[in-house]
Amino acid sequence: MSDRVILHCDLNNFYASAECVSHDEWKGVPLAVCGDPSLRHGVVLAKNEIAKKAGIKTGDVIWQAKRKAPDLVVVPPHFELYMTYSKQMFELYNDFTDMVEPFGADECWLDVTGSQRLFGNGETIANKIRERVKRESGLTCSVGVSFNKVFAKLGSDLKKPDATTVVTRKNFKEKLWGLKASEMLMVGRKTFDKLQKLNITTIGDLARADGKMLKNNFGVNGLMLKRYASGEDNEPVREAVKAREIKSIGHGMTAVRDIENVSDARDLIFCLSEKVAARMRKQGVRGSLVSVGMRDSALFSIVRQRHLPMPTYSSDEIAECALKVFCDNWNGDPMRTVTVAVSKLETVDTPVQISFLDDNVRNEKLERLDDTLDMLNKKYGNIVRRASLLGKDFLYDKTDAEDFLPFQR
Repeated sequence: MSDRVILHCDLNNFYASAECVSHDEWKGVPLAVCGDPSLRHGVVLAKNEIAKKAGIKTGDVIWQAKRKAPDLVVVPPHFELYMTYSKQMFELYNDFTDMVEPFGADECWLDVTGSQRLFGNGETIANKIRERVKRESGLTCSVGVSFNKVFAKLGSDLKKPDATTVVTRKNFKEKLWGLKASEMLMVGRKTFDKLQKLNITTIGDLARADGKMLKNNFGVNGLMLKRYASGEDNEPVREAVKAREIKSIGHGMTAVRDIENVSDARDLIFCLSEKVAARMRKQGVRGSLVSVGMRDSALFSIVRQRHLPMPTYSSDEIAECALKVFCDNWNGDPMRTVTVAVSKLETVDTPVQISFLDDNVRNEKLERLDDTLDMLNKKYGNIVRRASLLGKDFLYDKTDAEDFLPFQR
């Protein structure tokens, strides 16, 4: 049985490149897409190749970036523009295969195993895609070609911009095993720090590490990382029409000013819970596990959870539970960012165990209230808002489009 042929396509410097392609006057100058300083998002979200060569990095504060490139052009994000380009590119990819799995707005995997008779081998298809991307959009794309998803993604990261990298069973140790383990999918900063303490620095170290030791330190995820590093990733590329199963629904916000008292925390949590609950109703699900993420001004983060008495999509039920979690775990330090999420989801038509207490009646009334508010807001344009949230100077209306920001993926 022959190997699969998997491509990972990554649009280079996507947001900044889209701005430059859309504005002739910005071609040939350093440019950075930055958040709004007044909303505490005044950092570099994306930069073009010229800015990158000047040393500007994602996450730099705007004044730091301008020190590196005094003539830096700073523009706010235009998510509708990026989504237009993203949709165009995904339609292009579908000309080569129907096995296309998005990974954010600017990346995706393609399984072209069955497309080779029409378009050539994996490297040929990758080059055809890069040529079409450049010709039809003005953007550039780096493509990794390999026999699994993890190595295809590593391949696309190896050479940028506008390049094709082929990783095979014969050369993957030579090409990939010398890379830092942090380059690999699923290895974040905390995991990498823990790996380093175990003298595991490179992908090769991870592949050669003792499986039992990895499982003791990371659980089943440790064994998964070892398989990934060894080239044993067998996860299929999902068809474009098949979405991933939703495991949780959440919403976070970095407040305009720090949260320093319970009253402000309550308002922020109710604001977030309303957004989460609205998404749940839109997806037709209820949930029974509420998680609260808290990050203070020193960027120290914790996440804590609590079960609800019964599954719900009521914003009040979710908010009250989330507020209890927050109060039980808040040490009084000013909070910069708070996130509310609900998991253990089930469809709204799933039978619910009836309680002898008043939980069922209260939950049903609150859900009916939210359903009615949804109907009114949809019909008349968001006319109903929680009175306690009006005029709050630390809240801002974060749109769903912000979920595409690169550092949130």
